[in-house]
Amino acid sequence: MAPQRRAAPRGPESGGTAAGPDRGGRRPHSSAKKSRGQQESRWRWLKAAFLLSSAAVGGLLSWSYLSAEDGVTEVLAHHSESLQDKFIEIPCSEDYDSHKRFEVWKSFCCCLQNTSCFQYCLCQFFVRDPRHVSVDQGCTPRKCGRGVTDAVITREEAERIRRIAERGLSLGGSDGGASILDLHSGALSLGKHFVNLYRYFGDKIQDIFTEEDFALYRDVRRRIQQRIAQAFGISSASMYLTKPTFFSRINNTEAKTTHDEYWHPHVDKVTYGSFDYTSLLYLSDYTEDFGGGRFVFMDAGSNKTIEPRAGRVSFFTSGSENLHRVEKVHWGTRYAITISFTCNPDHGIGDPVLM
Repeated sequence: MAPQRRAAPRGPESGGTAAGPDRGGRRPHSSAKKSRGQQESRWRWLKAAFLLSSAAVGGLLSWSYLSAEDGVTEVLAHHSESLQDKFIEIPCSEDYDSHKRFEVWKSFCCCLQNTSCFQYCLCQFFVRDPRHVSVDQGCTPRKCGRGVTDAVITREEAERIRRIAERGLSLGGSDGGASILDLHSGALSLGKHFVNLYRYFGDKIQDIFTEEDFALYRDVRRRIQQRIAQAFGISSASMYLTKPTFFSRINNTEAKTTHDEYWHPHVDKVTYGSFDYTSLLYLSDYTEDFGGGRFVFMDAGSNKTIEPRAGRVSFFTSGSENLHRVEKVHWGTRYAITISFTCNPDHGIGDPVLM
């Protein structure tokens, strides 16, 4: 009798042959594939959702960063508008308390009833009767704020002033993106350093500048000084030009030294000490001559921006009430001149003269 062929024993995990059904009639490999497919589908969906949410968060962060970089909450002066005068009064900081105050005392003649007013007063600064003496605001800021006007300097004058800056800066210029020219001290950016242009170039200066240039410079300074005095209710005679007062030329070249990093927030009174009133005369146009480079007042919870326009003058008290910065210039070249004033005659400087 021929031996009978026995089937190989099945382990409990075999589940039948690859082609045949198991005891329940199911195909386990197909079920596993289906399960894996569903799982992979869920993972793909979750991955897509994660990527979308990441993109949304990234976009929000980018928008927040750009908003912070632009610092535009309110534009005080658009480059496309011509402003007669705009002034905003704000509370003064305590910065001025740590410096000597300069106040003017006026003595009055008292007009007595049925008599004419005396033409003089005895002991002008020692009068005890308050009817005879009053305190004028003087020069040290008690009224603080910021202003902007397009009605002090014409665009034609701004173009002439800009040509002075261009000629002077053609003698040097920073390796980085920010160059300065100070006609008072003679400071001129040259590479990574500064030189005194009057000593460095000597008689060549006579071929660069003219007396007419310096006369225009003095006249512009005088008119800006008078406008500041008017806005803050002080006498222009109590204000003194102070240093540094300088031309600036800014482009998008990468900074090479800390002197090129013009964009950091700062307070003029803290940085320079002598400053009480700061002004800027813009010599080029935002969006036409350069991009970026707007002036930003950094107030608590909001920023206030001034868009440069040739001939535009912005001015403000120099304390911490006017923390500010300049945006980075993205393209083109931005020209301006900073003209600063002090109340302390010991820190005053004279107008530049052609040597």
